[in-house]
Amino acid sequence: MKKIKCAVIGCGRIALKHFEAIDKHCESIELVAVCDSNPKIAKKVSLEKDCKGFTSLTILLKESNAELIILCTPSGLHASQTVLCAEAGKHVMTEKPMATRWQDGIKMVKACDCAGVELFVVKQNRRNTTLQLLKHAIEQRRFGKIYMVQVNVFWTRPQDYYDQAKWRGTWEFDGGALMNQASHYIDLLDWLIGPVKDIQSMTGTLARDIEVEDTAVMNVRWRSGALGSVSVTMLTYPKNLEGSITILGEKGTVKVGGVAVNEIEHWEFED
Repeated sequence: MKKIKCAVIGCGRIALKHFEAIDKHCESIELVAVCDSNPKIAKKVSLEKDCKGFTSLTILLKESNAELIILCTPSGLHASQTVLCAEAGKHVMTEKPMATRWQDGIKMVKACDCAGVELFVVKQNRRNTTLQLLKHAIEQRRFGKIYMVQVNVFWTRPQDYYDQAKWRGTWEFDGGALMNQASHYIDLLDWLIGPVKDIQSMTGTLARDIEVEDTAVMNVRWRSGALGSVSVTMLTYPKNLEGSITILGEKGTVKVGGVAVNEIEHWEFED
């Protein structure tokens, strides 16, 4: 089988996860290039991974034979970089969130559609065994009518996390607790329960020295009539406590919890 040639753009914290995945699936995917705006980092990683190193995405797209571009850059850059990649005929995998503005997300989809390339947004929680079981139960209508949904993300991000880079905690390049850290959980609202009709939200920057929110609450009404809420904070003491979703239905009650929706805490159905 032909290996997919890929390039990783941005060699920071999350890129390490992608390098691990590429190594794990080396029989089907090959890292041919890396890119980072810091020349020292680009050189260091390219030597470690035995591939070409670049400091410019534009030059990488011209000189590399990569077929898939993996964007591990600040969220606010995803849109413009995706358009560049699409115009160069490259498939795109982007870290979450796909963009920091709605219209930028639309622009990314249109650019990839016009170029005939694939656009993939990393939402790995959908592949959790626990959430696959929950998705299957919903598709089989084991809950009957779903009445209420509660999502909790009680995590912690200390000030030094945001101080790692100037773009962290900014509206332009990062987004707050809802858009960034809780992105996977916001995704579950639509993926599991369905299209959302109404939202009310309150946000606050209660403790961290950042532009964006570190804490938020949100009320949700789905088109199906189900009601629910989302509670998110990055101020939990002293460490991550819970990432959970609870679904209350006509014929079933389930809570998938743990630190990151990785444990089934309650599973009860009429049948």
